[in-house]
Amino acid sequence: MSEEAASADGNGKAVRVIRIGTRKSQLACIQTDSVAEKLKELYPELQLEIIGMTTIGDRILDTALSKIGEKSLFTKELENALEKNEVDLVVHSLKDLPTTLPPGFTIGAVLKRESPSDAVVLHPKHANKTLEILPENSVIGTSSLRRAAQLKRRYSHLVFKDIRGNLNTRLKKLDEKDDYAAIILAAAGLKRMGWEHRIAQSLAPEDCMYAVGQGALAVEVRARDTDILEMVSVLHDPETVLRCIAERAFLKQLEGGCSVPVAVHTEIRDSQLYMTGAVFSLDGSDTLRDTMQTSVQNSAQSQEQGVDLIQRVGITATSISGPAQTRAEQLGVDLATLLLSKGAKEILTVARQLNDAR
Repeated sequence: MSEEAASADGNGKAVRVIRIGTRKSQLACIQTDSVAEKLKELYPELQLEIIGMTTIGDRILDTALSKIGEKSLFTKELENALEKNEVDLVVHSLKDLPTTLPPGFTIGAVLKRESPSDAVVLHPKHANKTLEILPENSVIGTSSLRRAAQLKRRYSHLVFKDIRGNLNTRLKKLDEKDDYAAIILAAAGLKRMGWEHRIAQSLAPEDCMYAVGQGALAVEVRARDTDILEMVSVLHDPETVLRCIAERAFLKQLEGGCSVPVAVHTEIRDSQLYMTGAVFSLDGSDTLRDTMQTSVQNSAQSQEQGVDLIQRVGITATSISGPAQTRAEQLGVDLATLLLSKGAKEILTVARQLNDAR
C-alpha cells in the first residue's frame, strides 16, 4: 500500500494527495500536466501535486547523449524520489525509460501515442526547403545516432553535427545562430508544445524510422502500490501498449540503447501487429532491416481468468489481453533474433566502439 500524503479540505474531510514527479523542462511539464488532467477527470476527488526535478541529462549539456554512458539519463533522479516515497508516480517520455527498470518499479500506464515520427525544423533563411534541396554541406543538428545514421545514408550531401539542450534551447540555437541549416526533432514534442507550424518536413519511415517508444508517455509507479497501479491503469491505450511492448522487447533482445543506432516502425491493422526493425552502422552504410507480424486479436478485452500482473519489458497492463501482450513481446524478440542471426551484433558492436572513440 502506498503512503501518499493526505490533507483536509475546507470541511475538514481528508483529501487524498497524489504527488507526481516530472523533469522541469517546459515540454516535460506540459506532458505531466496532460496526464494530471486525465487523472483529475477520472478521479475528481484527488488532489494532485506536481514536483519538478532536474536529471543528469538536463545538467550535462556539452556532451552527446550517446557519449555520457548512463542508461537512465532522464529518469534516475525521478526514480530515486519514487523509491524514497517523495512522489507517488512519475511521468516520462517512454523512449527515455530503459527496457529493464530498477527492481520495485513498473510502468503502470502507457498513454495513447502522439505521432512517433521525426520532423525537420529549418533555419528561417531556408524556409520552404526540404532536406533533399538544402545546399551541399548544409549542417543538420541532431544528437541521435539513429537519426544521423539513417539520414546520412539518404542525404549524403548533408553534414550532421551534435546539438544538445531541451526543445526550447535547440530551437533557439537554430534560429539565433547560423550554425545549423536545420535540426531534427521528434514531431510529438513539437506538437505538444504547440509548435507544429515549425515542422517543415515530416520524415516517413523510408527516410527515418523512429526510436523505440517515441511519441508515447509512460507513468512509472512502485510495483507494490497496487492501489496506485490500479488507478493509473485506466490511462493505458491498448494499441500503444502492444506496439511499445514489441518495440521494447526488440531493443532489449538486441541489447541496444542510445549509444547504438536502432530504429523501429510498428502498426496494427486488422488485428495484426506489423513490426519493422533495423540496425545501422554510424554512417548508415551498413544496415540490416526486416519485418515480421503477429496476431493481437482481442487486444482490448479485459482478461477473464484473474488479473495478469506480469511485467513485460517493464510494463504492467492488467486490462489488456495477456496473450496479446505475450505475442507482442515475442514478436520483438523474434525480430531481434532474426537480425542478430544476420550479423546485427557485429554492426552494433562496431558502432558502439566507434562512438566511444569519437
